[in-house]
Amino acid sequence: MGWETVEILNLSHDGRGVARRDGKALFVAGALPGERVRVEPLRRHRRFDEAKLVELVEPAPERTQPVCPHFGSCGGCSLQHLAGPAQWTAGERILRDALERIGGITPECWWSPLTGPTYGYRRRGRLGVRYEQRRKRIQVGFRKSGRHSIAAISNCPVLTASSTAMPGELTSLIHSLSTRKAFSQVEFAFGDISKALIFRVSTRLTHGDINRLLAFGREHGYALWLQSGEPETLRLLVGPALLGYSLADFSLRLHFLPSDFVQANAEVNRLLVADAVQRLELNHGSRVLELFSGMGNFSLALARRAGEVVAVEGDVSLVRRARANARANGIENSVFHLDDLAREPRARLPWLTKRPDAVLLDPPHSGAAALIPALIGLRPQRIFYVSCHPATLARDAAGLIKGGFRLRGAGIAAMFPNTGHVESRALFEAN
Repeated sequence: MGWETVEILNLSHDGRGVARRDGKALFVAGALPGERVRVEPLRRHRRFDEAKLVELVEPAPERTQPVCPHFGSCGGCSLQHLAGPAQWTAGERILRDALERIGGITPECWWSPLTGPTYGYRRRGRLGVRYEQRRKRIQVGFRKSGRHSIAAISNCPVLTASSTAMPGELTSLIHSLSTRKAFSQVEFAFGDISKALIFRVSTRLTHGDINRLLAFGREHGYALWLQSGEPETLRLLVGPALLGYSLADFSLRLHFLPSDFVQANAEVNRLLVADAVQRLELNHGSRVLELFSGMGNFSLALARRAGEVVAVEGDVSLVRRARANARANGIENSVFHLDDLAREPRARLPWLTKRPDAVLLDPPHSGAAALIPALIGLRPQRIFYVSCHPATLARDAAGLIKGGFRLRGAGIAAMFPNTGHVESRALFEAN
């Protein structure tokens, strides 16, 4: 199979260019909508094919020079070659296509995107660690594009400004340890002030290696954790256990463990919380139900504007954290329940006994299909849905529409600039 020239029509959900050939989609990594490119066929599948970008015949005007020298090999970012505003347009197109194709619906209004800095934003993530036996060296970085191996990196411009050099620093640190082969990943989490690292290790570290880790933590200002297996093996090595961030619009200070889920982009998270509270149109008599409530990121802001908040979460540690955050912020009008939200809720659950005025949904990638019948039965006036996957949002939206709701508005939140990830939000109202 030789090279051929194709026209790129749009972007896939993972940031690859999409062309049409022989009645099938052709995915081309590194290509942008509107471009004519020469490609080399790579793999054929029943429903789609894949090709390698060989030459730009006609570049798109939105194409820009990537900032990071690791772009193209590192899988952490796939869209650094697309200017910021064009990234938002591409994300909106992906959301629009999902709603129309899967849900058969269009919102009454398209909202402006919620955006923050394009670089220096990421406060949470995971770096892979690998010992390369042939060259006797440590590699630290994100996974390579489309592969399971690690792209060794020294700097990462999407990390928060004070930590862009962290991958290179970790490479030097781990290589200096006698137990270097025991390390498989490093998880990082940054608060507004403090920051932490979790080292995943397979064997017990020597006393000398522990001392080197402690010295690294002191030098760079990290709290350090070790984890040898399941979450219960996590133990603090040095530094404060909790990190924190503020939601100034609501006079809130929230604390979390570095292993807890928090939104990776602090600025866009702040905008998203404010957007949700505003669009739910709450007052001091409102009763709000939040599902997948985590450690209180939305719940406590909702409680500042509503009469009562009932929050439900399936992770017991996050429920405890949410309760502690409520106490620390003097919030007394919120109740936190532990329940498995991946299954259809049983009748007579405490959080299903009263009809809420408003609901906030923030489910994982798999969406909230099991909860749609219960929400239709509760029939709140408004439902604000925060989604990390347009396809499951579209599926759940179709269920809500069928159950008597209308899609008032939708838009994206640029939570992960320079990536193909699309975070979105939508507002449903009862007819």
